[in-house]
Amino acid sequence: MRKIRIYQILIGLFFIVTAAIYASCIPIYYDKLVAQCITEGCGVSVPALNVEPGGPTVAEIALLHVIIDCSITIVFYSAALILLWKSAREPIGLLAALAMIAFGTSFPSLVAVGSEGLLFSKYWFFGVAGVGWIAISLFCLLFPNGKFVPTWSRYAMMLIAIVDIAHIFFEGNLWRTLHVPQIIQLIWYASTTLLLIYAQVHRFRKVSSPEQRQQTKWVVYGVTVCFFGFVVISMMFDPNFYKGNAVYYLYLNAALHLSLSALPITLTLAVLRRRLWDINPLVNRTIVYGALTVCIVLLYTGVVLYLGNLFVDWSNYVVSLIATALVAVVFGPLKEWLQKLVNRLMKGRHDDPYAVLLELGSQMMQPLAPDAMLSAIARQVQVALRLPYASIAMDIEGQETRLAEAGERRDELELHAFPIVYQGKTIGTLYAAGRSAGEVFSSEDLIFLEVLLQQAAPIVNNADMLQGMRRLAEDLQESREKLVLAREEERRRIRNNLHDDLAPRLAALALNVAIARKFVDKEPAAAVTKLDELGHVIRSTVQDIRSLVNDLRPPALDELGLVGAIRARMDEMAKPATTGADGAASKGLHMRIDAPQELPSLRAAVEVAVYRIVTESMVNVVKHADATDCQVTLTVTEDRKLLVEVTDNGIGVGTAKRPALTGMTGGIGLISMRERAAEIGGECVIERMNTGGTRVRAMLPLQ
Repeated sequence: MRKIRIYQILIGLFFIVTAAIYASCIPIYYDKLVAQCITEGCGVSVPALNVEPGGPTVAEIALLHVIIDCSITIVFYSAALILLWKSAREPIGLLAALAMIAFGTSFPSLVAVGSEGLLFSKYWFFGVAGVGWIAISLFCLLFPNGKFVPTWSRYAMMLIAIVDIAHIFFEGNLWRTLHVPQIIQLIWYASTTLLLIYAQVHRFRKVSSPEQRQQTKWVVYGVTVCFFGFVVISMMFDPNFYKGNAVYYLYLNAALHLSLSALPITLTLAVLRRRLWDINPLVNRTIVYGALTVCIVLLYTGVVLYLGNLFVDWSNYVVSLIATALVAVVFGPLKEWLQKLVNRLMKGRHDDPYAVLLELGSQMMQPLAPDAMLSAIARQVQVALRLPYASIAMDIEGQETRLAEAGERRDELELHAFPIVYQGKTIGTLYAAGRSAGEVFSSEDLIFLEVLLQQAAPIVNNADMLQGMRRLAEDLQESREKLVLAREEERRRIRNNLHDDLAPRLAALALNVAIARKFVDKEPAAAVTKLDELGHVIRSTVQDIRSLVNDLRPPALDELGLVGAIRARMDEMAKPATTGADGAASKGLHMRIDAPQELPSLRAAVEVAVYRIVTESMVNVVKHADATDCQVTLTVTEDRKLLVEVTDNGIGVGTAKRPALTGMTGGIGLISMRERAAEIGGECVIERMNTGGTRVRAMLPLQ
């Protein structure tokens, strides 16, 4: 804090002394203008001018010169005062104030002419100019956070400071005194300028925060306006252009000083404001009107020269009138065309969404895969708005997945999400990165995206449907493979049973028959024994064959039908549920079935699935539910589906005593019931009812 206070005092003293010496030179400058400079010239500072009769007098022209020079100084001094007042505790603010004081003092020709012959004033202003170049170079290397970026630039700054200080002692003629070739001078000025530009570009891209980047944009804008204004107007100071006319020279001098006023204004705003408004619209307008001015001047000049050479006898008034009329006619269309061109250069084609849609539609007419459709939309958004990155994400199996991308994603750029809505349902999300860090989308951009996404939503929906159909096809193929594997596994099991069990038994039966036949005549008693054994083996074999057949399809379904088979199974289960282990009556379990009198003709697979699901559910009720009531309901819905429900009033699934419906007798539980339903295109769920108990609900297609 103490060091900052010392800097404040030193800059304040420098400001006071400089302003006082500058003010003392004003009358001297005026007198020299009147006595010598306007009529005879004062070197390169003020050329000799022609004062036309009937126009402003020499004294008036001298006064206007003084006012113009003092005006630019007042602008720079005002910026310095504001910086010293508002940003006195920030080193970068003090540095900017020092640069404003130095440039506002040394740039006008007033100090060069007014200090001529005054040794102290002359060298003071040489020192002020040197301080100005050092301050502005240091400012470019430190702005906006006060640190050298890159760090090695501090050594380059030391060399720049040494050369600028040397210029002070050589009265600004260091290169001439040391006889340095012009090519070396050019390399020096070019390299130092490129260093300052590189430092700001490197800081802007690698180090600066979004707020600091906005500050940098304002400074760059001011420097750009000053540079182009200085270059363009300086070319017009050629005597062949203004022909030595004093009034024209005043206009050029005023225009030059006005263009240079952009630097102190933008620099002051950048240093003081922590949250600057968006500078892009200002840059946009500057480019448009600058280009418009150049086009109008070139058009007017070209028409005047062409008509003047073509019609030599015409008066200048008529030629100027025709040129003015032509400029007035093309001004509106030319401005509109330039505005559209600049808009597209800066922000893309947000002003013409329907042309973008037309191009997108032309691409969609080509045979494209779903991924290619989405990629075309993302690429169209990215190119149309000149964005670094755009992508489209959709929800796949509960997880958001990015299906299409365009451009390159950078971590420092914020992604903005825009929902893609079709028929009131969000079917996806468009992610678009800002053009630079901290930059938000304008209202024109948002309108463009809204129109584009409304028209592109059906395309995204179609792509989603195609993706869904692809996933269904993959699931169908997987299901078919599972069914084939299951069928082949079942065939192998039956083959093994027939080959390893039944075939040996039948072979043994044939052998026993042959043996019994030999005993019939010789030993009838032994033959009878063999035949009894043979009958026992035959009965056992028949029982095994029945078990094998029952595993394929319950015989009760063929004998009693679906409802009858379920009712018979109920009767079997209800007996042990009503009699305890000691033979005493226990808590009764009432089981009943509610079904239509006539069910539609069911496929064999549907019948088996319903029977297995119902019987497994009833087994769980008997073993785990501790229920007194169990009801089976079969209903045919309007959409030709069979609704199967098994409900009970027991303890309910999901409790401590009945945590889940898992493994059951025969290894068939909830998973097996779901698989049976899924095999025929249905679904099966189990849930705990609010009133207590459990409900197994299966929806199976009839067709």
